[in-house]
Amino acid sequence: MNIKSLLTTTLLVSSLALSAQNRDIAYAITGDGNNDFTWMNIRQVDLSTGKVVKTLFERSKTNYTITDIRTKKTVDQSALVNGNVFASKDYPTSTYVAAAAYDIRSNKLFFTPMRMGELRWLDLNIKNEQPKFFTLQTDAFLVGNVNDEANHITRMVIAADGYGYAITNDGNHLFRFTTGKTPVITDLGNLIDADSNNGISVHNKCSSWGGDMLADAFGKLYVISANKNVFVVDINTRITSFKGTITGLPVQYTTNGAAVAADGNIIVTSANFFNGYYKFAISDLSASKITDSDIKYNASDLANGRLLLQKEANAANKFSVSNTNLRVATYVTGEAKVFPNPVTTSTFNVNLSDQQPGLYSIILSDVVGRTLQTKTVSVIKGNQTEQVNILSRPAKGVYMVKVLDAQNQVVITEKIVLE
Repeated sequence: MNIKSLLTTTLLVSSLALSAQNRDIAYAITGDGNNDFTWMNIRQVDLSTGKVVKTLFERSKTNYTITDIRTKKTVDQSALVNGNVFASKDYPTSTYVAAAAYDIRSNKLFFTPMRMGELRWLDLNIKNEQPKFFTLQTDAFLVGNVNDEANHITRMVIAADGYGYAITNDGNHLFRFTTGKTPVITDLGNLIDADSNNGISVHNKCSSWGGDMLADAFGKLYVISANKNVFVVDINTRITSFKGTITGLPVQYTTNGAAVAADGNIIVTSANFFNGYYKFAISDLSASKITDSDIKYNASDLANGRLLLQKEANAANKFSVSNTNLRVATYVTGEAKVFPNPVTTSTFNVNLSDQQPGLYSIILSDVVGRTLQTKTVSVIKGNQTEQVNILSRPAKGVYMVKVLDAQNQVVITEKIVLE
């Protein structure tokens, strides 16, 4: 193996990923502008200014291809019957889009058109060509009557664990999906109102439908409803806690799109009220307008690869490793416990033979500490090697594997290269 070539490639991939993460760019689902409410266009927005900087896909103007990943059939705009972009399944954003999520690892923009029951994505790795869309037909998204507003998917995000998550308007279906070549979609069930919500339910149409969803670096989801209410979702239990109501927004302003800016603030936009972009901190939910932000294009959704509370998570992760008062075991410095390295397939192995019997967590994370996936294993006395399947293949580069015991002591930590 050419080690110099491997290091150069790894550094290039890492720098590109870091550059993409540092750009204050989000993807917006918009209309044509000037009081147009057909949410079928995809544009790039600079979150620091609230201005549209690039159009990636524009209704009835942009040529495209869309490929069904199961049948391998690819069609373009010539497949439209009578040129109807509003109803044809062969049009990428027909029936409107209100839920999108950007996966920074694969550089894909995932979304689902309403009333269609398909997961779609735009491959953003393809440059200087017509947009290439892909679609996965799935019964998982076809819950109940597709024309019933309660069943429309209007919130979507890629979480810290690397999975995509989507929620129906009524909160009765929390979907999880992988972001690999052929996504796997799982219905995790309904959201559960926390006892502390004091009657403000995530299922209530007036207070809690619509809006968008964010994820934080600690593994939580945040539902921002169209009516300005914020809920925090524990993915494992689905228990949903009411955090509060955003203040400082115009009465007519519905919060339909949300994304995390470079400074950690949340940027929101309205699908129905042309009054620009607003920002607020999750700590106080007090919004202020971004001066001179765009008022031409309303947006039904915003999506970028940034996680809420990332700085706080990085600080906590650094503290937990460096603080000698915490229960942090000695790192393995001898024989490698994670193999093969580099990883050239979708699996790697962890040697747990030196560990005491008990429960352990194997964590795969990126170099800045974001957890991509976790596997819980039971160690029995004697030789034991655990195989880990990489659930959502991230971009090539350097990653971390940590093993924690039942007391959250770090007993193994190693860098691995994914090829």
